[in-house]
Amino acid sequence: KVDLMESGGGSVQAGGSLTLSCVVTEYSKTADCLAWFRRVPGKGDEAVASIDSRTFTTNYADSVKGRFAISKDSAKKSLYLQMNGLKPEDSAMYYCAAEVWNDDCARYFGPAGLGSLDYWGEGTQVTVSP
Repeated sequence: KVDLMESGGGSVQAGGSLTLSCVVTEYSKTADCLAWFRRVPGKGDEAVASIDSRTFTTNYADSVKGRFAISKDSAKKSLYLQMNGLKPEDSAMYYCAAEVWNDDCARYFGPAGLGSLDYWGEGTQVTVSP
């Protein structure tokens, strides 16, 4: 079982920055994959970034490459999403998520989507104004 709790959302103007944090509590096995996804009502869920806990390999949606950075601090049991150059279209509820057994943390960005995720938090809202 994995518990996740996000924080750090807020309202910013376009071009601004935010850092989202997620406290990750893993009760048994370390999750193979940690990820951030976002949800906009009526648009469904979109994978934003993922990180392989074993290799620290990162993956990003094309829409955020070069602007967002995912990182993990194992000592602090935390996952982060640094978001720079924010755009109004980045406005969404952001969730951190975990998959305990997964050998391909990049598959969230393909046809398989987010369906294999095991756990996620309650989300933190990000609003970007023009």
